[in-house]
Amino acid sequence: MTTGATVWLTGLPSAGKTTIAHELAARLREQGRPTEVLDGDEIREFLSAGLGFSRDDRHTNVQRIGFVAELLARNGVLALVPVIAPYADSREAVRARHEANGTPYVEVHVATPVEVCSVRDVKGLYAKQAAGELSGLTGVDDPYEEPEKPDLRIESQHQTVQESAAAVHAVLSERGLA
Repeated sequence: MTTGATVWLTGLPSAGKTTIAHELAARLREQGRPTEVLDGDEIREFLSAGLGFSRDDRHTNVQRIGFVAELLARNGVLALVPVIAPYADSREAVRARHEANGTPYVEVHVATPVEVCSVRDVKGLYAKQAAGELSGLTGVDDPYEEPEKPDLRIESQHQTVQESAAAVHAVLSERGLA
């Protein structure tokens, strides 16, 4: 059986997490690797419907995604998880679940500054927040706890999507996971 792994891409909204994950997924699939992208927005719609954005709800959402990712990974799938996961303790609980099951886990911090994210504003969240139509935006008026020791840190504003995906692929290759 092929070794699976979870690659958790954490960062602010519009940091480039999902774009990098899809670019990486295409590359891995070309190599014949079973790969799934567990997109945070899709998970919220289908697996975590009804959860809000309180700290407890965000923790529950991250744990649900982490459970599914670990399940896929321990069955040979590379689970790419582009999810904000703003709290360090939530991410650490996911990592601990993987470690307890002997499942490889790679944390990637897509460390795009909020100033760049707010210009990208893929979903219009920053504009809504600035207009007073939205509160609790991670990194603006709700906390984002940056990973202290991610396996990889990507500053997406300084490289292309392809270069970012290649950097993640290199880490996976170094660990025998790609």
